[in-house]
Amino acid sequence: MNFLAIDTSKKDLVVLARKGEETAVFRAAGPSQHSVVLMDGIRDVLSRLGLSLRDLGFVACVVGPGSFTGIRIGISCVKGLCFGADLPALGVTSLAAIAYDEETEDKVAVVDAGHGHVYAEGFGRARLAAGFYPVGEIEKLVAETGAVLLSAESLPMSAKQVDIARGLDRACRTLRPHPASELAAVYLRRSNAEEGR
Repeated sequence: MNFLAIDTSKKDLVVLARKGEETAVFRAAGPSQHSVVLMDGIRDVLSRLGLSLRDLGFVACVVGPGSFTGIRIGISCVKGLCFGADLPALGVTSLAAIAYDEETEDKVAVVDAGHGHVYAEGFGRARLAAGFYPVGEIEKLVAETGAVLLSAESLPMSAKQVDIARGLDRACRTLRPHPASELAAVYLRRSNAEEGR
């Protein structure tokens, strides 16, 4: 199935399109650039594969956890594209996209949450509900279970780096889309502004 998928939840923007067995990926560095270059990235990957929105089966985006602003940019864009082209949507968590890039059963996917914390989800023997955890707690879980620690970005802990585009592609080929109206952000904690009140 043909699809378009974006990740605006982290510092680096990733846009990918799939047409049959072919993929095209666009990457841009810097969180302040997501709203500026996102549409250029979408045009780029669709053009390289000779696709239009009408050729897609669905549009996907990473729905969190990650940058609050980035998540909202991605979801808004995908909803607009889906409503405009009458397409279903697919929400993929950043933790699932990370986990899908590693075939090992015992793994912990992590995203930096700042201030000595990470968003994490564990699989296999390292089973852990998606949540907001202190780095030390995750390091202890990994040591106890022998799980592989996975991340798509540099962290305040040692982790195997994965390719978020490849993981997002695999997740999109596995998970099922739903109506775009159901696309919603996944926040595992309150924003810094809310916590500061």
